[in-house]
Amino acid sequence: VQLQASGGGLVQAGGSLRLSCAVVGSIDMINGMGWYRQAPGKERELVAAITHGDTTKYADSVKGRFAISRDNAKNTVYLQMNSLKPEDTAVYYCNADLALPGSFSTYDYWGQGTLVTVSS
Repeated sequence: VQLQASGGGLVQAGGSLRLSCAVVGSIDMINGMGWYRQAPGKERELVAAITHGDTTKYADSVKGRFAISRDNAKNTVYLQMNSLKPEDTAVYYCNADLALPGSFSTYDYWGQGTLVTVSS
């Protein structure tokens, strides 16, 4: 099972990007999914999260600018990022809590990270 993230890149301040993260492999169910980011010299922080039932939460710094969504048929989570600021520059990681076949436990998986750079 892997989480494959894509969509990062270089954008000017005020611009938009859309990140995608697909869960690839054999799973029973995806519970919560989320996006985290880590800027140079800083700790990884939660950006946005979404439950299986589509309840969402956001970091205060991105409220009103970012939107998280998921397509359960495609096992994919998205992060639409609008009005980007230079302080949004970071490596963005997707995360998913997965139920795997034959297991009563759930497991925390991470994507490989995708770099978002916002120029001023």
